[in-house]
Amino acid sequence: MTTYFTYPSAELQTELRRIANFIVAPGKGILAADESVGTVGKRFADIDVENSEENRRKYRQLLFTADEGLSKYVSGVILFHETLYQKADDGTQFNELIKKKGILCGIKVDKGVVPLMGSEDESTTQGLDDLSQRCAQYKKDGCDFAKWRCVLKIGKNTPSYQSMIENANVLARYASICQMNGLVPIVEPEILPDGDHDLERTQKVTETVLAFVYKALSDHHVYLEGTLLKPNMVTAGQQCPTKYTPEQVAIATVTALSRTMPPAVPGVTFLSGGQTEEDASVHLDAINKCTVAKKPWTMTFSYGRALQASVLRAWGGKDDQIPKGQAELVKRAKANSDASLGKYERGSCVGFAASADLYIKNHQY
Repeated sequence: MTTYFTYPSAELQTELRRIANFIVAPGKGILAADESVGTVGKRFADIDVENSEENRRKYRQLLFTADEGLSKYVSGVILFHETLYQKADDGTQFNELIKKKGILCGIKVDKGVVPLMGSEDESTTQGLDDLSQRCAQYKKDGCDFAKWRCVLKIGKNTPSYQSMIENANVLARYASICQMNGLVPIVEPEILPDGDHDLERTQKVTETVLAFVYKALSDHHVYLEGTLLKPNMVTAGQQCPTKYTPEQVAIATVTALSRTMPPAVPGVTFLSGGQTEEDASVHLDAINKCTVAKKPWTMTFSYGRALQASVLRAWGGKDDQIPKGQAELVKRAKANSDASLGKYERGSCVGFAASADLYIKNHQY
């Protein structure tokens, strides 16, 4: 087989590397505000708010007009297509509001998971057909990075070879197309926490999945310095009877990454994976304090529900509660900024956030 290929131009390499390193600057992470209309509807239903376009716009405006201090802790915001083209009350587009704060705009570009025929209820992700045209337009409209999520699950016979190789190749093709259009791809192979598997099983599956992903990225000549990884933390299945400490989670996570992730990648932006707000902060903090292996990458957050649960509760769809919701957003962002530096004090963000954690558990948020 031929080994011929060409690197991206020097100018494109510089642009991609600049964006990737900006996103994972020390003490900063990503606010994932890219929930689909359906997902937003589920979250609004829990606070008795109608899932209308206007209410979605109002809530996004709450997030993007928060205190200027938000930019101390957040370097990027991932948007949904609808949100990118919505405007604030004064007519300013949301992406302009975000960029004025010194925060980069990203965009969710996958079109959702679909069944993978011949598998044991596994899936792949669709949206490659017109991806290049969409990426070119998103770049023109002010986006600097993108996100694509593939989903894998742990079961007796899963993830299968079929699922791992298919999803790895989809992620690699997506990453290549993004870079071709000047967007930094965030590569997200999410291993779902459903099941009763133990921590050791999750660690091995994570290592195997990431090995497939980075082989595929290499096969597609993806410029690693211009990418970011958004993986699951290595946690036991939610129905596992054994309860593991944050330190054990950290050791398993750091070990899995050190065995599979090239040091050329600038950073890891963890997804919260159904964890409570407090657990997501505590685990991120433990990961950054862990010394079991070398960590040549920045390790930070790309949280959706783990940044917004208490925000939604504080807001409740009421205009007069917008300042309270914004205060919660900044508080949670600071907590995760501290965690990304290994400086989080456990329990320092309790109170309203703690009640939100209980709310998430009760509602499977």
